Amino acid sequence: MTAHCYTFRVAPRQVQSEDRPADTSPGRAAQRRRTRAAIISAAQRLLKHGHDPSIDEIAAEADVSRRTIYMYFPTLDQLVTDATSGLLAEQTVDPFLDSPEFSTDPVERVDQFARSLLEIADDALPLGRRILRLTVDSEPLPDAPRRGYRRMEWIARVLEPLRTQLTAEQYERLTSALAVVLGWEAMIVLRDVRGLDAADEERVMRWAARTLVTAILAESDQV
Repeated sequence: MTAHCYTFRVAPRQVQSEDRPADTSPGRAAQRRRTRAAIISAAQRLLKHGHDPSIDEIAAEADVSRRTIYMYFPTLDQLVTDATSGLLAEQTVDPFLDSPEFSTDPVERVDQFARSLLEIADDALPLGRRILRLTVDSEPLPDAPRRGYRRMEWIARVLEPLRTQLTAEQYERLTSALAVVLGWEAMIVLRDVRGLDAADEERVMRWAARTLVTAILAESDQV
């Protein structure tokens, strides 16, 4: 898979509490999600042209105001990082999950998914570190997705064949466990804390993912 790197521009402006949308009705929540998606899409369109966009350029492309953008993204850096991460996913992991080569066997599926994540680690991990740094101490904005929301969508697609085979509790437990061992945080631990090289990192992550699925399948067979 071919991944592309993009540059970032940092904007110091921080969103203020009075800027944030206060209406919590379902209709307004849906509108906020659409607006947030439109802002990310606008940033991605500019990034695809190899351009490092400013807030004004993104606002014009999305047909929203600067203030609206800051309602959803505390800084330009966070917006561009999220948009870049989305582009990387569109170019790599998403096509793989849609590929006819994606196995129907649950253990093989999670192993293939782990490999797909590791193949883009050199591009994805710097983005992951940046997103962690930008969001770990920040207060979540209204209706904003949790950090790692793309990962959770991927895991749900990987585990789709198991939805009817596992109990609801088993499915949710496996989902949570895979979220721990597959992703930026796991890579950071293996590289920074354990000091593993790329080959050992891949061996551990793939083994952990396969072991979790194998264990839940054995547990399911015993019920």
